[in-house]
Amino acid sequence: MPETFEEILAGLRNREKPVTSAAATELSHISADESKTLDKAWPEIPPAKRRHLMEMLVEMAEQDPRLDYDTIFRSRLGDADEVVRKKAVEGLWESEDSSLIGTFIRLMQNDTSPDVQAAAAQNLGRFAMATELGKIRPEYKERLGKALLDIFNDGKQTLEVRRRALESMAPLSLPDTRQAIGRAYASGEPKLKTSALYAMGKTCDAVWLDILLTEIDSPDAEIRYEASLALGELGDGRAIPHLARHTAGDTDAEVQMAAISALGKIGGSEARQCLKKCLNLKNEAARDAAQAALEELDSDENPFSLRF
Repeated sequence: MPETFEEILAGLRNREKPVTSAAATELSHISADESKTLDKAWPEIPPAKRRHLMEMLVEMAEQDPRLDYDTIFRSRLGDADEVVRKKAVEGLWESEDSSLIGTFIRLMQNDTSPDVQAAAAQNLGRFAMATELGKIRPEYKERLGKALLDIFNDGKQTLEVRRRALESMAPLSLPDTRQAIGRAYASGEPKLKTSALYAMGKTCDAVWLDILLTEIDSPDAEIRYEASLALGELGDGRAIPHLARHTAGDTDAEVQMAAISALGKIGGSEARQCLKKCLNLKNEAARDAAQAALEELDSDENPFSLRF
């Protein structure tokens, strides 16, 4: 029989009692009154247990989309513990509530923990894409662009915070976006360069095609990986022969998988033929990825077909 909410709180207060997945499941979709009760009980929960609970809720929400802990995550965005705040931000990764934009901007700009700042900056990328697609009010576009650009340009910020801000501003079709990506690419800082390649893909701007086609042959596997994924985002058929070489010939399994994924996103008959050849690769994971990409192409081309 499921525990009552009061029993769950009592268990959380108990230092010796572990948090069970059953108890965590019962915390999904809690009411406003239950949320207030949890807030009052929160200081009585041992600090290590608070962290563990937040980690658990984030993981469980990722595994089961029916679980909803947004009420709890929102209530912990101002927590005194930076690990709890970071997990709260991560837990709201899929939230489409534009009221969070201001909160994430404040956390990115002002939080005392660079980890929380970086997580908040990363979450803003989803809203940047939403503004570009017209899913949320257009006035957010300038606000997001300025906030993210200011953080990227702020040399006092950590490298991780700056690169996440760059990645998140990439979908915004603003004059400063292309310049920021170009500066990051030419910076000589490896992490900024990989973020620049990621951002190039998110712009969906063919102006970056030649750079990405060059970088896909980089001796650095991480660079090849990001270039492959970015080429998939651009969706330009001219990248297909270059990606095809890396589906079979790359020495890094992750790059191989990225190239297969990119071919699936680009689509078309030439990409399909390359993916069919991947069904004969020795790497089982690569074969499975190619099969999944082919099935996705079939679904896109025949949206009303049913697969049993």
